[in-house]
Amino acid sequence: MFTHKDIAMRSIFVINNVEHKRGLRVQNGELLLEELDGVERRTLTKFPFTKLLVLFIIGDITITTPLIDKCRQFGVALVVVKPTLRPVFVWANYAEANYLLRKRQHTFQPHDLTVARTLVYNKTLNQKALLVKTRCKDACTAEAINACEAALHTLPDITDYSQLMGLEGALAKVYFTAYFQHLPWHGRHARTKCDAMNVTLDIGYTILFNFMECNLRLFGFDLYIGVYHRLWFKRKSLVCDLVEPFRCIIDHTVLLAFNRKQFSEKDFTLTKNEYRLKHEKCAYYYKVFFDALVKRKTEIFQYVQQFYRCFMAQKPATSYPLYTFT
Repeated sequence: MFTHKDIAMRSIFVINNVEHKRGLRVQNGELLLEELDGVERRTLTKFPFTKLLVLFIIGDITITTPLIDKCRQFGVALVVVKPTLRPVFVWANYAEANYLLRKRQHTFQPHDLTVARTLVYNKTLNQKALLVKTRCKDACTAEAINACEAALHTLPDITDYSQLMGLEGALAKVYFTAYFQHLPWHGRHARTKCDAMNVTLDIGYTILFNFMECNLRLFGFDLYIGVYHRLWFKRKSLVCDLVEPFRCIIDHTVLLAFNRKQFSEKDFTLTKNEYRLKHEKCAYYYKVFFDALVKRKTEIFQYVQQFYRCFMAQKPATSYPLYTFT
């Protein structure tokens, strides 16, 4: 598994192959990133494999046998994803053998809410930070901040699963009402496509989900066994769990983009009472969310690593990582 030394000395190298046509080649034991222009090849950069931690490729690319062999030799994880960051190919041979982790997951008690409370606590902490960051002094924002503070005091004492879910749901309602109050919508309704705001949030959360899935796969987690979200057919419950502290990144990105007119209701079409993003606008929206997440790629990776270490060592809830939005 990855160590602190790996993170300090090696890089998560991201290649965006959506906007530019680039290729990878192995030469003299180094990774060459080349720009493809017809039959011409121009070397953009060289990277020694000893300095690579994860090779993260977005878009179409040809992966050769020498590249896979070098990644195996130097313990470099290889991740290929769609423009929506949905994983197409994730290869990390050390993760596949991590049966002890999956055994730990399968023996985790569903009634144990210690880790679940930590995830909801972290999510609430970041929701409060976003509300404070708006610098709004109105009654709606003040009420939402007070609700977050009350929840942060209540969460450590909750022992009932339904109560935990109820608190999270009630808090989400006042949070969304306050945080996006100046934008044209009528509240959060997931996957309903009832307005441009809800569709945009769904797109952002999906991209976040895909990015988190890639990170979890690097450690060998069983994605379907969560610590908060319960088992459900074909639902990757663990991914649903670990996106919670990071939803703030998407919320902040959406608010800024609409305020700056980067996103607009004009980018959507209304068909059969459902808002849909215009096809020609998809790449642009994906890029905005992609840039927001990749900027924090190391923080997200380190969070997953620390979560993995705490879960394997069965450490108390106070030892689990907290992601602080800044």
